[in-house]
Amino acid sequence: MSDPTIRIHRSPSEIDAAEWDALLALQQAPSPFMRHAYLAALDASGSASPKSGWMPRFITLWRGKRLLAACPLYIKAHSYGEYVFDWAWANAYEQHGLAYYPKAVIAVPFTPVPGARLLARDDDSRALLVQAVVAWCKSEELSSLHLLFGADEDIAACSQAGLMLRHTVQFHWQNELSTQGEPARSGWSDFDAFLASLSHDKRKKIRQERRKVRDAGVRFRWSRGRDIGEADWDFFYRCYSRTYREHGNAPYLSRDFFRRMAADLPEAWLLFVAERGGKPIASSLIALSTDARPGAPSVAYGRYWGALERVDCLHFDACYYQPLEWCIAHGVARFEGGAQGEHKMARALMPVRTTSAHWLAHPAFADAVERFLEREGAGIEDYMGHLGERSPFRQAPPPRPDPAATSS
Repeated sequence: MSDPTIRIHRSPSEIDAAEWDALLALQQAPSPFMRHAYLAALDASGSASPKSGWMPRFITLWRGKRLLAACPLYIKAHSYGEYVFDWAWANAYEQHGLAYYPKAVIAVPFTPVPGARLLARDDDSRALLVQAVVAWCKSEELSSLHLLFGADEDIAACSQAGLMLRHTVQFHWQNELSTQGEPARSGWSDFDAFLASLSHDKRKKIRQERRKVRDAGVRFRWSRGRDIGEADWDFFYRCYSRTYREHGNAPYLSRDFFRRMAADLPEAWLLFVAERGGKPIASSLIALSTDARPGAPSVAYGRYWGALERVDCLHFDACYYQPLEWCIAHGVARFEGGAQGEHKMARALMPVRTTSAHWLAHPAFADAVERFLEREGAGIEDYMGHLGERSPFRQAPPPRPDPAATSS
């Protein structure tokens, strides 16, 4: 058989959408954020483009006319929008008179969602893709390569190729947890049943927070897919952009990006709108898994929110309780709450380890970073253990003594 050939694409629009999505569908952990329409919208809207510091160089691997593997790659001159923080590495390079930028990133811009990054027909093709990408980075004299929030098979291929692994912690909700010490169930019957599984103080706090929102006269409605009208998209964007500007930043995503999502990937979106007195005051946008494989778990992803009026506890209701209640009602298996946020544990989002992979061209810095990652990794393990001791779920009652065993 002929050796595979590598192609470098300056835009996702150069890659056939059907071929890309068919390859994505073969992966164990696909997400809507790796759909061709999503990546193409980031590029075409200018949200992730050379102008914003995300220079696309999508890589595909071919044998003849058959697509074997592919990945989204960006050359970057900064580290914004990645959520795996390497600013200290960049500073160390600068202090030694070396250039850390430009670097290469295999990631979905602005999207800290774990999932497939190296789309491949099989493990051998995935391994070849990693080797090809590293070789290309060397030929381009890039300082480093970073694969962010990869799926297990991606991380295995990177580890086998000698890349260093870095772990972070996110918080995800599973629609199958039960009281500690009891077997997991397939899902709660309703939100009250979910609350009943929590410890008394956590259950009481959630009810108090929801009551504050309700007593303030706030009511929620939701729309999904093509039922989300343009006026609701406009209102959402007002909320989203205001949240960024309140923190002194311009929003990463443009209004045109969401216009393209409404047209090209509508099935991936669920919108909650909070209203008071018939007037919208806040919104929360949730992404939904589009994995159509039989038996594939359905997943909801907390993404963006914003408010035009301040209401105590509105953020918690809009971003956690309303989506969780919807997930329970619609049989969604998992809700991912995004990057960081220890406070999410009080809302029953439990710690999950996520992993990225890194290659540095400079041998001495690669050795230094590897030692750092060993220490950081041990700290992450300790942190995960500490979090595991703080479960919000109630303890199972101790078993009652067997009368027959004590009667003698």
